[in-house]
Amino acid sequence: MGRRKDLSKEMILLAMANTRSNRACARYLNVSYIHYKGWAKNYNSDELRDPTDPSKGYKTLFEKQKNMGGVGIPKFMGGKGGNANKFPILDIIEGRTSSDHFSPEAIKDAMIREGLLREICCECGFCERRVTDYKMPLLLKFRDNNRRNYRPENCVLICYNCYFLFVDDVFSPKQKLVIQDHKSVSGETVEWGLDEATSKKLDEIIVNKNKPPQLDEPGMEFVSRK
Repeated sequence: MGRRKDLSKEMILLAMANTRSNRACARYLNVSYIHYKGWAKNYNSDELRDPTDPSKGYKTLFEKQKNMGGVGIPKFMGGKGGNANKFPILDIIEGRTSSDHFSPEAIKDAMIREGLLREICCECGFCERRVTDYKMPLLLKFRDNNRRNYRPENCVLICYNCYFLFVDDVFSPKQKLVIQDHKSVSGETVEWGLDEATSKKLDEIIVNKNKPPQLDEPGMEFVSRK
């Protein structure tokens, strides 16, 4: 039996930065959950257990990375009929199952769901969601340009804008024609609703925009009166 893998604090912090749960950290480091748990509990983080009572000490790295409620992992990515956990993402990552049998989008979603892939643009940090379906405009990018290498350290997400700036065109010529013709791809109309506070703020902006400037207002001393 070979020697068990030692985990340094730096290794665990790196795994925490790239995942969203302790189980995902263990997978990222390619060790068992029990093995990871033992090491993560040996190191303290910089976060107090109770900010109002410093005497209780600092959280361990294991405590800091606890994610029992799945915070940061969108619920809409849980799959239909509770089958999300059956997706063989670890087999794909470790090469036991060919990725050719699955769409890149499905693999990407599974990696995000399991906390193996940060849902944020690797270049600019963009992480905004579309209001209609809660999706992010992020594309999967392979560091080594090997589209079959889905190991977490080889995969990042990149937004459409950064992809265009640093990689290539996002849309095909045919898609560009549709966009430039202002044609709706989905054919759906989005009804926008405003809450009372936002509506009131917009009304104030419109009123102030149409209101003639007063010469005694701050800043008007810089405006020519000719």
